[in-house]
Amino acid sequence: MDVFWLQLFAGLSIASILLLIALGLTFTFGQMGVINMAHGELIMAGAYTSYVLQKEVFGAGRAGTSFLIAIPVAFLTAGTIGVILERLIIRHLYGRPLDTLLVTWGISLMMQQGARDLFGAPNVQLSAPGWLQGSLTVGDLSFAWSRIFIMGLVIAAVLGVGFFLTRLPQGRRMRAVMQNRQLAACSGIPTARVDMLTFFIGAGLAGIAGVAIGLIGPIGPNLGTYYIVDAFLVVIVGGLGQMRGAVIAALFIGVMNAFVEYGTTTSVAKVIVFATIIVFLQFRPQGLVVLRSRALT
Repeated sequence: MDVFWLQLFAGLSIASILLLIALGLTFTFGQMGVINMAHGELIMAGAYTSYVLQKEVFGAGRAGTSFLIAIPVAFLTAGTIGVILERLIIRHLYGRPLDTLLVTWGISLMMQQGARDLFGAPNVQLSAPGWLQGSLTVGDLSFAWSRIFIMGLVIAAVLGVGFFLTRLPQGRRMRAVMQNRQLAACSGIPTARVDMLTFFIGAGLAGIAGVAIGLIGPIGPNLGTYYIVDAFLVVIVGGLGQMRGAVIAALFIGVMNAFVEYGTTTSVAKVIVFATIIVFLQFRPQGLVVLRSRALT
């Protein structure tokens, strides 16, 4: 039973990271149809933002202060980069998913090289705040405080996004544009402004994910490439644009990966998880959750 709880905790921590990344993709890919391959580099931007604040602004001795400030600053930094990309390039490619894939892939390579020029090719490491070091001990089990914090951060992000989409007028306008752009425009909703806000929030969430990832591993120019494919799988399996489906899919993929990896290896676990997803999509290509609408008769 000890092994079961430890693997379950590991799976939930993996699921938390995937969900935090996939929340941003839920907007840009799931709802807008933009295949943003540079989303991983927005994660990298958030991680390096945390690194710069800790090493250059506050110093390693104030890791706790720099980490708390890094969360909103990384959100603003990555969100601003997302808005710049949307205004300069992506807005000209709406309705052309293959073009957005190729263009944003090129942008991701440019951003990776830019990170190498600014910070160097070797990975760097953040110092975790003192209150996140160590583990919570329950009987013979130990659970890292850093991963518990990430789970709490993800829960707060999901609740915050849900509140924004359902309770605030900006969120309702965003949902209207994503569901029917033409009808929303006819209703007087400024769709261009909504697109900017959508990319800002989606990219900002990726920045927060970068800060969280910096707690549990090294930061480098290729950081985003390690997570982007799994995050796209979460969005696809959950259902395009469906946050509830993304939550379920992230839990399924994270927990399954942890338990399969325990009995095999990391590479074999990836193969088995991908094969399971392929089989699932053969029977339910629309994903777990589908937006229901009335059909004309």
